[in-house]
Amino acid sequence: MKNRLKKSIGINFFILVLLFTNQLVSQNALQRQFEQLADTIKGNIGVSALNIETGESISFNGNEKFPMQSVYKFPIAMVMLNEIDNGNFSLKDTILINESEYIPTAGHSPIRDKYPNGIKLTIKEILEYNISQSDGTACDVLLRLLGGTDKVEKSIHALGVKDIAISTTEMVQVANDTIQYQNWATPNAMNRLLEIFQNGNYLTEQSKNLLLGFMSVSNKWFDRRIKRLLPKETKLAHKTGTSSTYNGLTRATNDVGIITLPDGSHLAISIFISDSYDSQKKREMTIAQAAKAAYDYWTRKN
Repeated sequence: MKNRLKKSIGINFFILVLLFTNQLVSQNALQRQFEQLADTIKGNIGVSALNIETGESISFNGNEKFPMQSVYKFPIAMVMLNEIDNGNFSLKDTILINESEYIPTAGHSPIRDKYPNGIKLTIKEILEYNISQSDGTACDVLLRLLGGTDKVEKSIHALGVKDIAISTTEMVQVANDTIQYQNWATPNAMNRLLEIFQNGNYLTEQSKNLLLGFMSVSNKWFDRRIKRLLPKETKLAHKTGTSSTYNGLTRATNDVGIITLPDGSHLAISIFISDSYDSQKKREMTIAQAAKAAYDYWTRKN
């Protein structure tokens, strides 16, 4: 009896060791894929992938700082929706946007282009412009309503997500290409924020679903990064960010979001490419390849 028990314990221990070893081998393989992608680009890359349900995370340069560009419109939207949940604003509130608030023409602003003389929009409309159309003017209006960048940054830091800096407006950022480095995040910190968002620990279900809807808009511009190589039916809520290119240098090409895996679990993924001399096609394909590698790893595992 004792011998059978010892034998059973030994077999179970061997199986556990084998499973743990296989997991490490798989994790190392994904890590190497990220490293190999980094070797192919003329620039810096940071990748963080987190299975929200299990907590397993694999990253490359996950704690390095990268300029966010329009990715920072996601945390700004989260803070505004939290204020709405707390009764300080309403989605139906109408806000006057003066033409003096329009960002320079070098920046992207459909509101400016569509309403050159100013316009009144509801906060819900402004949020949609901010996320679904990545409108810089909409972003600055939200910052104005929320009391400025410092207050928004403090709200994010209060969630325990410290490695995100929200320091300047779009108006300031557009005017000087180097200022964008003041709005930075680490890939790991951005994934932590995505996890908080997905788990519903910060927003009501209504606000969460509204933002998910804004982040799930599909078009040829938004689908060339994380979504590009994934199966067509894959659900993705995400926010891109891109800087202008000067003298062949692009300071930021980013995409962060939440992939719904085939088993229904959720993969937070944040991919940042900074200071790159590669073409836009190359940068976007690198993001797509990193996302596909992470998707394949957790799909096979599950």
